[in-house]
Amino acid sequence: MAPAAADVEDYIAGFPDEIQQILRRIRQIFADRVPDAGEKISYQMPSVTMDGSYLVYFAAWKQHIGMYPIPVAEQALESRIGPYRGAKDAVKFGYKKPIPYDLIEEIADLLVRRRLENAP
Repeated sequence: MAPAAADVEDYIAGFPDEIQQILRRIRQIFADRVPDAGEKISYQMPSVTMDGSYLVYFAAWKQHIGMYPIPVAEQALESRIGPYRGAKDAVKFGYKKPIPYDLIEEIADLLVRRRLENAP
């Protein structure tokens, strides 16, 4: 992981160009799909916020991009997420295969839907 960053742009800038492209695309997916999306560095990684509280973290590692926490989804979506599960509530997208941006879009939609379902 990159050294401690002041903001998300600083975090992304700390990686090689090919990793920066992946991180920027993920950042844009969440910006496009999360109502009133915000962002900040938390736990030394980018966090996407919704209504001022965190929704998801994403980070670049030596071998993969990780996203946390990703809840268990409905069966059809979970069958697509499953191969990327690194732990119960995390996903890992390795650099050796194409990043499944369409799946990341679906994960973003899932996170927003779950947040709205649980809103007071």
